[in-house]
Amino acid sequence: MRIISGPVQDGTAGKIGSQFTGTAFPYLTMAATDGVTINTVNFTPGARTFWHQHEKGQILQVLAGRGLIQVEGEEAPRVLHAGDTIWCPPGEKHWHGAAPDSFMTHTAISLGATQWAEPVAEPDYTKIPSPRKEQL
Repeated sequence: MRIISGPVQDGTAGKIGSQFTGTAFPYLTMAATDGVTINTVNFTPGARTFWHQHEKGQILQVLAGRGLIQVEGEEAPRVLHAGDTIWCPPGEKHWHGAAPDSFMTHTAISLGATQWAEPVAEPDYTKIPSPRKEQL
């Protein structure tokens, strides 16, 4: 068993800005342990991840603010709110980040390796978000 106290972090998750557009502050809550990595990321307005996918999936827990998420092939991003939990299945290419006018903080629990791809194009990010048809 390992308990990680709130003020204790394992460092930053990679080079700040290396997998993000805009300003994001990724904190490595738990370095890879048995194929699981936990990061908490503070996104400034407009900041977002690059497109990426996870070998065994990813769980996102939105802690504060408002954000966006989009899966490859969807017409537009979907809105995220504090309290939302999202499951991204293995191999599903997606991106997530803050809304243009809001900060967002989330905890990302990544299972297996993460494969990073290209930045999200500005026209894709600025599309009007899809209305929420279901709970994420």
